[in-house]
Amino acid sequence: MVDATVARAARRRLRISIVVAAALLAAAPLTAQWPTFESRDAPRLRDRTVNLEAPAPRSADGHPDLSGLWERTGPGGQNPDFDALQSPDGGPPAATFWNVGAGFRGGLPYTPLASMLRDERMADDQKNNPDALCLPMGLMQLHLHPQPRKIVQTPGLVVIMYEGNEGLRQIFTDGRSVPEVNEDLQPWWYGYSAGRWEGDTLVVETVGFRDDVWLDVLGSPLTGAGKMTERYRRLNYGTLQIDITIEDPTAYKQPFTVRVNQKLFPDEEPIEFICNENEKSIRYYDP
Repeated sequence: MVDATVARAARRRLRISIVVAAALLAAAPLTAQWPTFESRDAPRLRDRTVNLEAPAPRSADGHPDLSGLWERTGPGGQNPDFDALQSPDGGPPAATFWNVGAGFRGGLPYTPLASMLRDERMADDQKNNPDALCLPMGLMQLHLHPQPRKIVQTPGLVVIMYEGNEGLRQIFTDGRSVPEVNEDLQPWWYGYSAGRWEGDTLVVETVGFRDDVWLDVLGSPLTGAGKMTERYRRLNYGTLQIDITIEDPTAYKQPFTVRVNQKLFPDEEPIEFICNENEKSIRYYDP
């Protein structure tokens, strides 16, 4: 039987494992990454650095091209400055990896069921957070994860490759709609995503989630009744702005919208990240 002190320490390590892993990745030597390669089509300044303020590129069909390696910007810690989360243009507040509702006075509009579930997850030291268990994370967690994500835009399909837990997502832009949510629809970790262009904004609707999705580290839930609507805008070459609306009558009294800002990570590629490899801490989890 594992000593109680060891078990408590293991639970605490679990709670901070995501942040520690991100710090280790950030501190890794460049040799751990794919060798730097200058993108041929990137606009460059005289010193050969990428001009992140240049106009957003466009695909052959005239729409903004969202392709690139992106990383989260803005506050990401457990206790961010509330004022820093407010959008200067009057848009929705920014979300954080720890707390998707950190920019709302009084928090998110949880239903009693969702509030109870979140409290249980926090009281349990977030030990069932999918990220800590090397399982696929919810889309909101993936948007805000410290590890980058690579977007590949093609005619009819946008693919997002998340470095965090080797996530892979498809967004169909070939004219189809999201499927009807009923008992015949197989719930998925990432749901079913279909997108359409409204001017220069890619609007993506996603339904068909599993019932055990986490929106953030603190355990804000998303259930199988939920729907996520994302609005992607590439403001310039180096800036991606995503406004995300969550609708879930099981978990929230009303829909809410948050903003995620990402910056281009030029001339780099994601690394291979296999979370389960040599994973040892699960043996210390309480049954």
